[in-house]
Amino acid sequence: MHKMPWIFVGIIVVVLGALGAFLAFDAPVQPPPLASVSEPFANVDFSDLPAIQTYPGRDGTKLGYRVYEGGGAQAVVLIHGSSDDGAGLHPLAKALRDAGASVYVPVLRGHGHFGRSGDIDYIGQLEDDLADFVAVLRPLHPNASFSLIGFSSGGGFVLRVIATPDEKLFDRFIMISPNLPPGSPTIRPDTGGWVSVAKPRIIVLALLNRLGVSGFNGLPIVAFATSPKAPNLTSVYSFRLAVDFGAPRDYLAALGRSKKPAALLVGGSDELFYPDRFAPLFTPARPDLAITIVPGLGHIGMSVTPQGVAAIRKSFLEFTAPPSG
Repeated sequence: MHKMPWIFVGIIVVVLGALGAFLAFDAPVQPPPLASVSEPFANVDFSDLPAIQTYPGRDGTKLGYRVYEGGGAQAVVLIHGSSDDGAGLHPLAKALRDAGASVYVPVLRGHGHFGRSGDIDYIGQLEDDLADFVAVLRPLHPNASFSLIGFSSGGGFVLRVIATPDEKLFDRFIMISPNLPPGSPTIRPDTGGWVSVAKPRIIVLALLNRLGVSGFNGLPIVAFATSPKAPNLTSVYSFRLAVDFGAPRDYLAALGRSKKPAALLVGGSDELFYPDRFAPLFTPARPDLAITIVPGLGHIGMSVTPQGVAAIRKSFLEFTAPPSG
C-alpha cells in the first residue's frame, strides 16, 4: 500500500514530462509553398498600392493601415487574411472605393512590420486594436455608415467581432471565404495544404489556458505555406495570435443573436474550404444570411479576380443602396 503514492508520483512526473516536451519541442513545420495561394498575385498590379500610414494603439504601439479615399456616406474597414499585410486586398479595396466607399485596410498587429512578427500580447488585443482604429476613423466620417468586411481568417475575425460588444461599431458585415475554428466541416484537410499545426502543443496550451495559465501562449503553433518570394508575409503564428485572429467557438450562436445585416461569399472552387458546406452550417442559425457561391473561383480568386471582386462589390452595394420609393 505504501508503494501506491510513489506510483502516482511517477505517473505525474511522466505526464508533466510529456507535456513539457510538447511545449518545448513540438514546433510547427512550415509546409511547402502553396502555388494556388501565391500565383494569383502575379497578375495583380501593385504599382498604385497606397503607402502605409499609422495610428496609435492603446498601448502606444504604432499600427499600420492603408487608405483608399472615397466619397459618399460609406466607410469600410477591410480585414486581410492569414499571413498577409493587407496588400493582397488591393484589387478589392479599389473596387469598393470606386463603388463610393472610403476604404481602410489595417495591417493587423503581428503582421507586416507592426508589433512582433506572428505574435500579439494577449488574446483579445486584435479586437482592442480594431476599436482603437475605428475611434480614429469616426471623426473623419461622423455621419457615415460603417461596414466590416473580412477575407479568409479576416472573415473569421468578422465573426469574432460580431460575438463581442464591438459589434456595435459597425452597421453591417461581409465574410469572404471565412476561416472557421479547427474541426469545422467547411475546412479541407490541412486547410488544403495552406497550414501545418503543432496539434499536441495546441492541446497542452488549451488545457493550460483552461487552468488559467497563459504564460506559454507566445509559442508558435501554426505555420503557413508562404512563398519565399513574398518576404512581407508572416509565416508562423503564436497560439494567442492564432486564437484571436479567427472565429470564436460560439460563432453560430453569436451570428444568430445579431440583428445586423450580414453576407457570406465563397468561391465555388475554393481549395482550402468546402464551399457547399457553408449554407447547411450557417442557415439554421441565421436564415436571412445572404450566402453566395461564385462559380469557378479558388480561394485567392475571390479577392483578386474581376469576377470575385465584382461579386463582393455587388453584395456591398445591395446592403448600402438607399431604399426604393
